This record gives sequence, C-alpha cells and structure tokens, in this order.
Amino acid sequence: GQSLQALSFFPPPWSHTGSLLLAVHFYSLPRAAPLIPSTALGVLLLILSSLLAYAGIRRSLRNASLFSSLCLTMSVFWSGYGVVFILGGQGVLNDTGDFRNALVPGLVTFTLALFIIAVVGFLCREVILAMIASAVSLASAHEVATHYSTAFGSSAVACNYMIVCLVGGYFALGRILYLLTKEKIALPGTDLAKKKTHEQMQSTRGSMNHFAVSGLILNMLSASVFGCRLLDVTGKLFIGQVPWLWAAGIYQIGICILSYRAMDVLMATFFGFTSILKFAGGYCLLYPIWQPEEPSFPTPFLVVFSILFAVLALFLTLKSPVDGLYLLFYVAYCIALACRPKGFFEGGPQGVDVAIFVASALMTLIHLYNVKASAKIPTGKGAVKALLARSSFLKIREGADLHAPYLGYSKYADAEVLGYACSVLASFAMTMTGDPQAPLATVVIPWVVVAGGILKLLGGSVAFARGKTLESSVFILYAVMWIIWGLTRYGGLYGTTRSFHAAVGIIAFMLFNGFIVFCTLFLNIAWFFYSLAFLLIAVSFLLDAIHALPAGYDIAATLIFGLVSFYCFLSALFNSIFEGSCLPMGRPIVQLSGVGGGMTKCLHLPARKASSVKRIADILKNGGTCGIPTDTVYVLVAACNRPDAVEKAHHSKRQAQDRPMSLWISSLKQLEPAKHLFTPLLWDFMEAAWPSPISLVVPRGEWVDFLGMKDSAKYVGTPQSIAIRIPDCSVTTHLIDLVGPIVVTSANPTGEADTTHHNQVYAKLGDKVDAVLCDGPSPENIASTVVDCTKIDSGNIGFFRVGIIPKSQVKLILILLLLP
Repeated sequence: GQSLQALSFFPPPWSHTGSLLLAVHFYSLPRAAPLIPSTALGVLLLILSSLLAYAGIRRSLRNASLFSSLCLTMSVFWSGYGVVFILGGQGVLNDTGDFRNALVPGLVTFTLALFIIAVVGFLCREVILAMIASAVSLASAHEVATHYSTAFGSSAVACNYMIVCLVGGYFALGRILYLLTKEKIALPGTDLAKKKTHEQMQSTRGSMNHFAVSGLILNMLSASVFGCRLLDVTGKLFIGQVPWLWAAGIYQIGICILSYRAMDVLMATFFGFTSILKFAGGYCLLYPIWQPEEPSFPTPFLVVFSILFAVLALFLTLKSPVDGLYLLFYVAYCIALACRPKGFFEGGPQGVDVAIFVASALMTLIHLYNVKASAKIPTGKGAVKALLARSSFLKIREGADLHAPYLGYSKYADAEVLGYACSVLASFAMTMTGDPQAPLATVVIPWVVVAGGILKLLGGSVAFARGKTLESSVFILYAVMWIIWGLTRYGGLYGTTRSFHAAVGIIAFMLFNGFIVFCTLFLNIAWFFYSLAFLLIAVSFLLDAIHALPAGYDIAATLIFGLVSFYCFLSALFNSIFEGSCLPMGRPIVQLSGVGGGMTKCLHLPARKASSVKRIADILKNGGTCGIPTDTVYVLVAACNRPDAVEKAHHSKRQAQDRPMSLWISSLKQLEPAKHLFTPLLWDFMEAAWPSPISLVVPRGEWVDFLGMKDSAKYVGTPQSIAIRIPDCSVTTHLIDLVGPIVVTSANPTGEADTTHHNQVYAKLGDKVDAVLCDGPSPENIASTVVDCTKIDSGNIGFFRVGIIPKSQVKLILILLLLP
C-alpha cells in the first residue's frame, strides 16, 4: 500500500493522461474533424481535474506545498478548460472569435501562474516538477499565440504536452525501478526520501497555510477575465468566460475550507469573501441571456463589503503587513463596483482587476517561494506583533490555545467570523427590492444565495465539527432561509402574486427561530440579540409574501440585524486574535444549574501528541482531575497520592457508594514491593490477565499503603476490597508511568450511560474537570469486565460485571493456571 502511494503521489498519472489527451487534440487540429470530439474532451478533462484536485489536497495535508500548488492549479485550469470545450461542442460558442474570447483569459492566467511555479521549482531543485509546470506554461503561451497569429501552429502546443508525458513517464519508470530493486536503484530526481525529510523538517517549524498560493492564483484567474477586456485582449464579456469565474469560485470555497483546516482564520475568511465576487461576476455574464440590458448593482451591499474587507485587512496586517496591503486592492475593488451602476462591465472596476492580477501574481511568487526556500522574501511578518508586545491593552493570542475548540478536539479553526460577515452581507443585499417586471435585473441573488446561504452552511458545518451545536444549527437554519428566500423573492419564482404557501413556510421558520431565541438565553447576550434580530428579517419576509410590507420596514430590519451581525463579526475577530474580551459576547441571560457549563473552558488536548500527555500528567500531579481515553470507554482520573484530587473526582460525578472508584497501575512492577502480601495464585492470575480490559477485585490489605494513597484510600473500593487494573492502552499506561498509580471512575454522572467520546466528557461533567485528553470515539462502547478475585485461592471467581471480555475467556485463564 505504501509503495503504491509513493508511486502515485508525485506526479500523479492522470496529469500525464490529461497532457496526452491535449497533445492528441492539438496534433489533430488541422484535420477536418477533430480526433476527440470537443464535448468528450471537455468531460474527460473535468474528470481528470477532479482527480488532480484530490491528489493536491491529499499531498498538501502532508506539507508538500509546491506539488499541491501545481496539482490544484492544473486542476482549475482543466476544469475551466473542459467546460469551455463542452460549450464549444454544444454550439454555445458559435464562431472562432467566441472560442478565443472564452479561452484566452484562462490561458493567460495559467501561463503566468505555472511559470511562477516552474521558477520556484527550479530555484528549490524540484526539477521534474518545474519541467512539468514550465512545459504546460509554454503550451498555454503557444495556444494564446495561435489564437492571434496563424504563423504559430497547434503542433507547438502538442509538443509541450508531449514533454509533460515524457517527463512523467521518466519519473514513473524511476519509481518502479526504485521499488522493484528495493531502493537500490534510483534515477536522478526520482528519490523522494530526501524530499520527505526536508518537508518533515519544514513542518516542524510551525503550521503554515499551504493553500494560500492556490487561492491567490484563483484571484488572478477571475481578475484576468475582466482585465483582458479592458486591455482589448478579448473582444467582449459573455457566457464563454463564466466557466473560469465559476470554477474559480467553486475552488475558492474549497480553498476556504482547507484554510480552516490549516488553522488560518483570516485567509479563510478572505477567500470566502473573494468567492462571492467570483460567483457574482459569473452571474452578471450569464444575465444577458435572459435580458438585453446589463444588470445594476445595489450600492449599500458593496459599501458594506468594502468595510468588511478593510477590517479584515487591518487584522491581517498584524500577521503580515504585505497580506494586509494586498487586501486593500479588494477594498478599492468594492468601492469601484459601488461607484459604477453597471459594475463588472465598466472600466473602473476592470482597471482595479488589472491591478489585482499583478498584485496576486507577486503575492503568489512571495508565498510560494517563502514556503519552500530557507531564505525568505521579507513580508514584515511579526513587525506589528512586536510593536503590540509592548501594549498592556492588546495582547496577541499565541500558542496551543490559539484555536482551542469549544468542545473536543477539532481539525478546523473557528469559522464564526465568516458566518457573521455573511449575515451582514445578506442583510444589506435585501435593501434593494428589485423590479417585479425584471426581478433578476439587480444583482442580489449571488449576494444572498452565496453569501447568506452557501458560505453560512460552510460556517455551520465547521461549527458543528468544533462542538458548537446551537451555533451550528442557527447558521444552517439561517442559510437555508436565505437561499430559499433569495431565489424566491429576487428570482421572481412567484411573480407578482404572493403565495399562501410561501407565508406558511416563513411562519414555520419563525417558529424554529423562536425556539433558537429561547435557547440563546442560556448561551450569551450577543447570540440572543443576533437570533432576535433575525426575527425582524423573517417578519419582513412574511409581510412581503402577503403583500403587506410597510414602507421603510425592510431598511429598519436590515440596519438592526446588520449592525448586530457586524458587532458579532468584530467580536469574533478580536477574540480569535487577541487575549481577553475586548468586545465581549456577554454572559448568559438566564443561568441555571447545570446549564452553560461550557462558559468556563477546560483544556482539550489531542492524545496523539506526547506533549499533551505530559501536560495532563502535570495537571494530575498538581491535584487536578482529567478525562482520558482508555482501551474501553473514557474515564475520569486523579492521582492516588493527591487525596484532594480524589475527593474532587468523587464529588464531581456524584459517586454512588455501591459503585466505588477503582485503582489503575501501568505495570505489576509498581506492586512489586508488596508482592509478598498477595497469594501466589492471585499474583499469577494478575500477570496472566493484564494488560487487558479486565478489572480484578482483590482483598484490601497493607499493600494499599505501598502506593502512597494516604487519606484518599477511603474513596477507593470498599472496606473489604479494591478493584485494580492495568489498561491495554499505550496512552493511558504512559500517563500512569509519569504520574504513578491513578484512581479511576467512569466519566459520567452515576446512573448514566458510559462516555464513548471526548465531547461527551465535557457535555456530561461540564467544567468539573480540569482537562480532557481527546482521542475521538472510544475503540469499544462497552466497559471492562469486573472479576471478583476475593476467593480465588479456593479456585472460585465471580463476576460483578460482564463487559467486553466474556466470562468463558476469564475462566479459561484461571483453568490454565490451576492445571498441574
């Protein structure tokens, strides 16, 4: 399996397949009929682009930034390219000029983007990767030339794609030889061992968003469509360029998700913002299909959008001043769109597009080079942070708690910033009521459906992954509401006649939202006002549906909900960057016993890290209680030499007298000094039974004193006996090695079901534990088997509880010991 993975990941065979397809296509162009029909070629390129995207994402999660950038760039290239071929094959692009106008913006972008990747590849000695990127870049450049001059033949394009096939074939041959000869023969440039070591060394320097480069290239692509029109490289803006814009938008949402995976909240939010602009641009190019005139833009939305970009730029400057300055281009872009009633079709915004194209190309080069090279291009990173280090008012959040999840261990950073921003955008978009005769004439649908709906669904799913159940439900419910209402109201789906069914649906949403408002009473003040303000929006929807909307109510509801959302947006940004509560969300309005325990967050540490286990050990040594994973279900533990901690654990879960706490050790060596106090049969039985999910109830005796339990002994076991076990779990035994013997009880209030996930530890015990060692779902959903060994010397054992190990298996151990 590892051999196949090593063979396939660099470069993937489908990149050679796609290049071969294109080589065949361009060699056959002079023929009367193409060898591969345009529609078939387009569909094949779409399939191969999805495989390339998968390869790039999988490899990026292992820190191969240059390779992933190449894969994702070629994936976007071929997806847009493929759809243009499909449009050509279906007759949507009528003449040669249309085909040229459709293809050139994308070809120009990827010529430059792949050239940058090739340059960085050569500088960083990734020769094979650089050769592939440069060959595809040259192929794209030649193809642009063939559209403007007949002197350039299509054979030149095909030759470059053949170079990709040959280089890829060389690498594949090298990998096959390397594996067949058991790593004895390695062709130059095909030995990945050195590359892996270099990448692993780089990964230890700190987390970095390897997907930002791909996001910047997507910004180049969308800017190229409109910039080429301004520079007269293309003759018009039309449906043929929509594939580039919408491919960029779809991939940008993917880059947004992957940036959350890379724990980069600010860049993820930025890419979410730019995806909205790409979908809106594509919508505007599609609109002339239905109406002859060009669509108009709602000014309030774009003004608010420019403010959100400016705030994001300010916070991104704290991380990297160059990135913050780059975002100012988008502030200017939104202002340019707001000043021009025809938006994307006018020269002002297109001029900013040209600037964005150049700036994105420079940023791509800087990001890509800085990720790979040891000598960095200066970006001012850390300069603003150093200035703020002297401030007592604002202290930047750093370290392990930077992205600490609310509940459990999550692989994603918090997406609430984007969720609140989308609420601001969607609410201000609805200030434009639109013309009933031409409902699509005002560009509102992408603002509401993409910003208010699709991206809010993304925020809801990330919130759910982080354990924020209520917040996740709210984002998803509001997203569904915005999507349905945006399409219905601004898509003209019900025309001028208001529908009774629409009103009934809105009332149902309002009832759901009423329940959410009630729940937010127990969350915090900001969320209460956020959900309450959305009721005003829902009332606006209802009044519009029954044709009874008072003049000005829309504006008032928009302002209230928009301002509340904007405060939440700022608060989430401040709390994700700075320590303390500069803009607090507030405490719960209603505080009940057992509700809102999550206000005091305990530590959630990933069990896969040795540093986490050491930190849990320190907490236990200092008298804390922790939830930890085991070979069965999660348990609550305390160090047995800390009577205060044992008492705390006993009271935190209302320990019943008939279910005493047990004792765990990591090895029988910890009982070795007291071995003489155990009967030989019992000692042999313990040796044979452990480590395993079997707890042995043994007679209480002087051996307890050897474990240093002191006053905590009264909370463990009964006056006559104690349950003891060595768990079959490396994390748990390593923890016990660091701490010493521990006192254990189930991580749930007495009488409730066993806890089988680290999220449940927090949900059931609230803030009564000091930390939770997070390892996802338990390997088993059944607790240990508890065996009564108090009469084992007479050859009899009993069972207090039959768990994961059956009775027959336990009895077999004893029988084997009793045999002569």
